[in-house]
Amino acid sequence: MKSSIAAMVTATERFLAGNPKLIGSIAFLITSDEEGPAKDGTVKVIETLQKRNEEITWCLVGEPSSTNKVGDVLKNGRRGSLGARLTVYGQQGHVAYPHLAENPIHTISPALTELSTSRWDNGNQYFPPTTFQISNINAGTGATNVIPGEIVVDLNFRFSTEVTDQQLQATVEEILNRHNLNYKIDWVLSGQAFITEQGELITAAKEAIKKVCQYETELSTAGGTSDGRFIAPTGAQVVELGPVNASIHKINENVNIHELDLLSSIYEEMLNQLMV
Repeated sequence: MKSSIAAMVTATERFLAGNPKLIGSIAFLITSDEEGPAKDGTVKVIETLQKRNEEITWCLVGEPSSTNKVGDVLKNGRRGSLGARLTVYGQQGHVAYPHLAENPIHTISPALTELSTSRWDNGNQYFPPTTFQISNINAGTGATNVIPGEIVVDLNFRFSTEVTDQQLQATVEEILNRHNLNYKIDWVLSGQAFITEQGELITAAKEAIKKVCQYETELSTAGGTSDGRFIAPTGAQVVELGPVNASIHKINENVNIHELDLLSSIYEEMLNQLMV
């Protein structure tokens, strides 16, 4: 992401040098909380713009969208992300006296099996089917002879536009209720699914990639979420185009410098097509 910012800035410098009388405006939105709560960055900027009655026409997100070489994949949407922390309560006790206790690990297991094997939708032409994952499970005191009193499970959906977050919540809670669990669940919606089907921005990106790199790009909605989820609902066209993501979130994350030159050239060509 940091390298995308560098590519955007250098591309804009060259573009403005050749087009000093710009019609319209170019803005850079750089935030630091997208990987966290995402409450004080893009969200606040969108609120401010709406108060000013300012609208974003095109939004280019510099997420590392490329797979094998720069520009081979162009993200024109993202799946929604819905998470939850599920706590199921039992009765703590001694493992030698199970009739005096209730093991929540045992009681939740059939429900988790049903959740993990359910098919939530079939996806569509833009999105793969919705997926469900269990990311963390915690229970027990650490002692081998104590039945735990509760279990905490972290869940996450990456969902398509074929289902809503409310529908997913309702289905999960119906399954939990049907299994007669004593539970509490706290839901967190990180972002809705969004899609930019067609428009000037996608056309400009495709043509720029073809001109600079000499190959066609592939539209995709795979991967995680981005701050585009806050901008797309305003009506803006949103695409994500950035470096190769082979080392994303790994130790020694890295980007090929030559690829950044290509990326900067692609960004500049997009500006030429959109702003001239």
